[in-house]
Amino acid sequence: MSQLLTTLLFGIYAATTLGIILVVITDNRNPLKTMPWILILLFVPVVGLVFYFFFGQNLSKVKIISHRTRRRMTTSPGTEGTRPDIPANFQPLARLLQHTIGATPLYGSRLTPYTDGASKMAALLTEITRARHHIHLQYYIFSDDSVGRQLQQALIAKARNGVHVRILYDDVGCSGVKRAFFDEMRAAGIEVRPFLHVRFPLLTSKVNYRNHRKIVVIDGRVGFFGGMNVADRYVQGTSWGCWRDTHFKIEGSGVHGLQASFLSDWSATTRQRLIGATYYPAAPRLTDNLLQIVPSGPLGQWRVLLQGVSYLFANAKQRIWIETPYFLPTEGLQTALQTAALGGVEVRLMLPERSDSRIVGLASHSFLDAVIRAGVKVSFYTPGFLHSKLLIIDDTLTLVGSANMDFRSFEHNFEINAFVYDPEFNARMSKIYQTDHARCRHITASEWFRRPRARRYAESFMRLFSPLL
Repeated sequence: MSQLLTTLLFGIYAATTLGIILVVITDNRNPLKTMPWILILLFVPVVGLVFYFFFGQNLSKVKIISHRTRRRMTTSPGTEGTRPDIPANFQPLARLLQHTIGATPLYGSRLTPYTDGASKMAALLTEITRARHHIHLQYYIFSDDSVGRQLQQALIAKARNGVHVRILYDDVGCSGVKRAFFDEMRAAGIEVRPFLHVRFPLLTSKVNYRNHRKIVVIDGRVGFFGGMNVADRYVQGTSWGCWRDTHFKIEGSGVHGLQASFLSDWSATTRQRLIGATYYPAAPRLTDNLLQIVPSGPLGQWRVLLQGVSYLFANAKQRIWIETPYFLPTEGLQTALQTAALGGVEVRLMLPERSDSRIVGLASHSFLDAVIRAGVKVSFYTPGFLHSKLLIIDDTLTLVGSANMDFRSFEHNFEINAFVYDPEFNARMSKIYQTDHARCRHITASEWFRRPRARRYAESFMRLFSPLL
């Protein structure tokens, strides 16, 4: 009887494993993502099953918000200042972003960059004190530390003065934050909700889908977005160096793009539909800036951010300058970078000398051999951890926001980026890039290919799991 029961359990287990492998295969995902799952399920099946239920299930066909509701949330009444004068070489890109995600070209916004957490927090707190009607805030990480508490108390003060404060936080990114931290804000009248709430074991598939957006919108007139979360390390740095990041204050019609993204996520989470001129006030023309605010995510047919970056790499004429904490490109993006470099485009790639994740750092380095051989100039930022996300194309287009240059940002995360078509903004961000570049260790091909063999083996092994990192 015992032997029969063992055989039966083994049969059920084997059938389950093979069934999941069949599901993974018939999902028709990128083979680079499919093969690691098959290997894990075959060679470490117990661990593989657990990991698959947590991280492997595909939500691309799941609808957390209807198309009709999304259209209503993303059609802002204050877009009279839009103008379709995108530079000719980027018009196909602009149409792509508009057709796939509804990213309307917005005219006349002003972008103010912040390259350190202290100046960003000071600007944010100043704008919060000016709020009169609403504050919408969305972060991947909202920590219960000195910086988090400072922001928390500022929001509580405004809520007690009658300002509507709504907060979305990522349930995975804030998993270490005690409930009391958010309950204190709820007690003051702030609406606080987790995005894609993870409830073990019923909704474990959503662990892998993270809302990586960092958005603040105040009265529909001013917003903040970029790479900085709310935590001490973004202001104080780490024990081994500074925390170099980039964030932006935006004023003008571009705020409507951030508002539309937040309200869409809010509606998906709460089923509340907040629309109207109160949230999209008439926007002044502040500059000649033209941009598109592009939210991206794992839902739906298209991977709009990946498509947009692919277009930029393929159509760059003079330069591609990249600043990213992680470099785990898809095969298509890696080929596009190699092709651009071999074709004479100046391709620079800036990474942190030391990563905040040793595993991801090793996997990132495994992709450098091929691009260095093609002529990509690689530099390592040495003063601390480089968390900035910046892509500069030629002298006209700049891509800024929350997305890293990796599989997770392109395939799994909910991100938000701005495609900015403006030579003046491009020149300002180029100066910031050059300042960072001057603080880097610049890699030569001969130096890189002499690194220890054991390290190269470790990098190659971690590369196998890069689609899952």
